[in-house]
This record gives sequence, structure tokens and C-alpha cells, in this order.
Amino acid sequence: MKKVVISTGGGDAPGLNAVIYAVVHACYRRGWEVYGSKSGYSGFLDLDDMIQLRPKDVEGIYSTGGTILGSTNKGNPFARPVLNLAGEVQIVDVSDKILKNFNRMGFDCHIAIGGDGSLQLAQKFAEKGMPVIGVPKTIDNDLEATDRTFGFDTAVSTATDALDKLHSTAKSHDRVMVVEVMGRDSGWIALYSGISGGADVILIPEIPFDMEKVNAKISDNELRDKHYSIVVVAEGAIEKGGKVFNKGAGELGREEVILGGVGEWVAQQIRHDTEKDTRSLVLGHLQRGGSPTTFDRLLALRFGTAAVRLVEQGIFGHMVALVDSKMGAVPIADAIRARKKVNLDSDKILTARNIGICLGD
Repeated sequence: MKKVVISTGGGDAPGLNAVIYAVVHACYRRGWEVYGSKSGYSGFLDLDDMIQLRPKDVEGIYSTGGTILGSTNKGNPFARPVLNLAGEVQIVDVSDKILKNFNRMGFDCHIAIGGDGSLQLAQKFAEKGMPVIGVPKTIDNDLEATDRTFGFDTAVSTATDALDKLHSTAKSHDRVMVVEVMGRDSGWIALYSGISGGADVILIPEIPFDMEKVNAKISDNELRDKHYSIVVVAEGAIEKGGKVFNKGAGELGREEVILGGVGEWVAQQIRHDTEKDTRSLVLGHLQRGGSPTTFDRLLALRFGTAAVRLVEQGIFGHMVALVDSKMGAVPIADAIRARKKVNLDSDKILTARNIGICLGD
């Protein structure tokens, strides 16, 4: 009998529960035991956060959003903030304790479900000797080694649905609606939803934008007797000249860049330069919620069962990946080497240009 432990880390994404469902059922059909570590690695540090998962415990969860194990993007075990006896916060490395507890609990493999940040932690544990298998999760679709990550299709569907609704209100009031979507430094969500949702302008991180070109598109709409426009902006979009929009700037003790705010800035520029009634909307965490689409649900189930097959074959230190519509395995180190960017020569970019969408350049 093998004993497998699952963790879910980083931002939540539709399809996490489907992966858990698939792993549990595939393992129990092999006579194995499965445990889940709550909130990332917390279960390895507190036994109250380590739970056994049986088929009855995961019944029906494949269709629900979120994760029954909980998730965190602040639980780096190699740099964990803890309070000392003086009440001061210290940064400590608890990875050795986690590895010791992993072995003491008798686990044969850790299936780590997460994006590039969580998989970087998984790779570090693999280097310390933990048998690890990664499962790619991110709505941003920015992991280089897999054609798709689960959660992306649902996020795009949510954004596209929002754009469909905004067309009617924008048209009713002759407004410009600026919609900011997630995606970090990659423009996949903005590009896919913008094309599918009939946007007039799509601004992505891969193409620094020029406000003169954006305003020219809106003015051109007016000349063609279209008195409203839809502008989709990726949160990581960069103005020509390199300006990065950091909504976390100025916060006490915050050094990291928190992307966001570019949508409202673009709306202000359009309002000032064109004198059009312009409103902005940030979809934010709506894109992370809800039931996974059929595509994401099936992809997550395929990833989960593929991970169990890798356990069976003893292939560790790898991430399951979708490559040319087939399930494969790639070294985690290769998967996290670089973030996947939109190819500017792709047919999606050409499609956008050919149907008259302005990309800010």
C-alpha cells in the first residue's frame, strides 16, 4: 500500500477540487491511502491540518470551485514568518521539519497542485529528497511546459460573459467601458476574452501600449457611427515607455509589486483626451470563482489521474503536462524556468488585428 499526500497552494482556481477528486479515486482503486494537507504545507506542521481523504469525502466536489483543502500564497516554508518569545516576527526555514514529518508519517509521494510559485517550492523539496509530482494550476495560463493550465478556460469564460453584459450598458449610454482582467505578466486572459467578447481595444503586457493609438481607435468608432467602445486591459499591461502600474506602491512594509490600477488609469486618459463618458471595472477575483467549465473540469480530472500514474511508475520530480492534446510529464525545473508569454506572431494576435481590434501599438 502506498500513502499519498496532496496540497493546494497559491491562488485558488476552478478545477482544484476536480484534481483532488481524481487523485483520491485513482489512488483508492489501487488500494492506496490519500491525505490532504490544509492551507498548503500547514498539515505537515500541525497534525490537525492533515486529513485523510476517502472517496466519500470527495463525493461530488469535481463540479465545485475553490479547494476543500484551502490554499495560501503566503505559506513559504523556506521563509516562514513566526513570532518569537519577544513577540517579534522572525523569518525561519521550516523545510527540514516538513521533510522530517513527511517521512515520519510514512508518505510515499507529495502531489503538489499549484502555479509557478507553488511549483518552485515543490522543486526545492524535490531537491531535498522528497518524492514530488506537480500539477499545473493557474488561471493565467503562464506555465511554459504545458499547453494549458486548468482554471484558465473558466476565467476566460467569466471575463467574456462580463464583456457580453457590458456591451448593452455601454451602447445605451454611448460610453467607453474599460475592463481590467487578471493575468500577471501574461496577456492570455485579456487576449482570449477580448477577442471572444467583441472588444475594440485589447492591451496586454507583451505589447507596450500608446494612448494615442487607443484614443484614435475610439475616435474611429465615432466616425463609423459607433458611439461606444469596450477596452480590455490586462493587469500587467505596460504603457509605452515602461511604466508599471503597482497598486501596492506606498503600502507600509510592502516591497513586492502588486499589479493593478492600469484599467482606471487608462479610463482617466480616455476620459480626458476624448471627452467620452468613460467608466472602469476590475473583474478581480470573480475570475477565480465558480464552477469549472467542462474543459477545465475534464483537464483537471486528466491531470489528477495522470499524477497518480506517475506515482505508480515512480517518476518523481516531474509535473504532469498537456502537450499536443496528450498527457505527459516534464521535469518541474523545466516547467518553472520561464513564464509563458503570448506569441506576437500567433494566429490569435493576427485574428485580433484582422478584425480591427486595436492592440495599443
